[in-house]
Amino acid sequence: MPFAHLRVQMRAPGDISSPSSPQPFVLATATRLAAPRLATPRHALTDLSHAGEKRSSRPSPTSPEETELAELARLRARPAHHATQASKQDATPAAAVPPLPGGPRIVAGAGAAHAVTGNWGWIGGGGVRVFRRRAIRGTDVRSNTSSSSSSRKGRDDARHGGGHGGYGGGGDEGEEAGALLASVRRLLLLSGSSPADDAAAAAEEDGDEKGQFPKRWAIVFLCFSAFLLCNMDRVNMSIAILPMSAEFGWNPQTVGLIQSSFFWGYLLTQIAGGIWADTVGGKTVLGFGVIWWSIATALTPFAAKLGLPFLLVTRAFMGIGEGVAMPAMNNILSKWVPVSERSRSLALVYSGMYLGSVTGLAFSPLLIHNYGWPSVFYSFGSLGIFWFSTWASKAYSSPLEDPGISPQEKKLITSQTTGGEPVKEIPWGLILSKPPVWALIVSHFCHNWGTFILLTWMPTYYNQVLKFNLTESGLFCVLPWLTMAVSANFGGWIADTLVSRGLSVTIVRKIMQSIGFLGPAFFLTQLSHIDSPAMAVLCMACSQGTDAFSQSGLYSNHQDIGPRYAGVLLGLSNTAGVLAGVFGTAATGYILQHGSWDDVFKLSVVLYLVGTLVWNLFSTGEKIID
Repeated sequence: MPFAHLRVQMRAPGDISSPSSPQPFVLATATRLAAPRLATPRHALTDLSHAGEKRSSRPSPTSPEETELAELARLRARPAHHATQASKQDATPAAAVPPLPGGPRIVAGAGAAHAVTGNWGWIGGGGVRVFRRRAIRGTDVRSNTSSSSSSRKGRDDARHGGGHGGYGGGGDEGEEAGALLASVRRLLLLSGSSPADDAAAAAEEDGDEKGQFPKRWAIVFLCFSAFLLCNMDRVNMSIAILPMSAEFGWNPQTVGLIQSSFFWGYLLTQIAGGIWADTVGGKTVLGFGVIWWSIATALTPFAAKLGLPFLLVTRAFMGIGEGVAMPAMNNILSKWVPVSERSRSLALVYSGMYLGSVTGLAFSPLLIHNYGWPSVFYSFGSLGIFWFSTWASKAYSSPLEDPGISPQEKKLITSQTTGGEPVKEIPWGLILSKPPVWALIVSHFCHNWGTFILLTWMPTYYNQVLKFNLTESGLFCVLPWLTMAVSANFGGWIADTLVSRGLSVTIVRKIMQSIGFLGPAFFLTQLSHIDSPAMAVLCMACSQGTDAFSQSGLYSNHQDIGPRYAGVLLGLSNTAGVLAGVFGTAATGYILQHGSWDDVFKLSVVLYLVGTLVWNLFSTGEKIID
């Protein structure tokens, strides 16, 4: 379709009715000459009012071009609050493209330029991004409508210079339509949207067009499954310890020693695992960890039968493997996941730990009942081999190393994350001089004291205090961890939503972590006043459910304050968390020999309150280590 001209008028910053206001815009008007056939190129911004008038008396459209023209005419006829307001002197309202963020407004209409309101029209915020990226990429500049493969072919032919095929019109028409599109592209490129927005929009469309699952979420899912295995292998001892202690004659203090021996090795590899991940890459470190702890899990029955010292060493070896998992995962996600998806991705990965606890606590009693307690360690330990085979072939430490990732997704990730290159040197002095780092360390200690006590001693509490049998203890232990898996992802969604709506990351992290501290503190104080086993289980579930909000608080904060050193930061804070596990688990055994469960819970509540105070005074969500 021929166009006489494209008039582009730049005005001073401001509303179009007031040249002195602060918003710049471009008014582009395309006037159409008479044509023997009314055919609208899909790449041109045109006013469709004349099309509606001339087509009104014709039969229903039969060709793809006529079908699409009718659809666009219908969209133009939407209510006035969804369309651009035309001047009273012109009977034909303009078809408006929504204003681009911080950039020009483009209006196509017949005749004189129309006054344009601030209305976004019938294309929403998402439509603006789709419109803009398609203009930049050279695809159709219009709203999304369904199209057949033949009409797509015609569109492609027209885009690449043909006046032939698809939409009618000779070479002159194709040239003028192409010239109009080129001008629109240049105008759109002037808009003020951020590179991250453009990359996100392009990656979104690329995934939609090709039907590909985003590679970054494939990495997140693999990390999720690794953490599922991690806690399956960790909690099985909390169930198996009951028949094992009966068989070997262990007292509560010995049980506490066995439970805490895991943390001896876990403590050793926190900082070392973070340094290794940040300098070598998270893929190698996480793969090593899974294989190491899986072998140690499978060897546990042999060690127990050889004697207590062998069992303690084996459990410590298992802790060495699991100790590198969290720093390695944090390093990987800091390079793979954009900041706008950080809370959700971390919540999903950590919910793998909770679901691992659910799976381990649910299946361990069944395996023990049917095949004996050694079967738990053999079956759970063998699963790590299958995971590693997938990890070795599909995972990469960063998107820069992955040859299979799409360019659009790579652009999205690299625009919002740190570079994929490993760090050369760790600035220990700078890291340890920052108060928010120490807030992380102290808060992690306070958080893990209560969490690890519940993780390792909950089945014993259900068995000794609530008088549940072995199977019931395992099944009722599932509920709190299942609650954590759900609430962690719910909290991640809330946190990302608050950040996307403009609330500062600092405030979001403080809100989420305060819930993660004060919620468990409240529900643990209620346990001493409850006599019903059902209410006790409910309190445990609520305590763990609110605890899971910490995944969007302190557990997300390492990547906020120092994304390039996320592994080291997590290693530092989790070292304090592991010390809480070592001391807390052993101290619980001592307290139970000389006191009661109320004393165990009171100490946890005090530490939760200390953590709340420190976190809200000294934490931040801003990057402080570059």
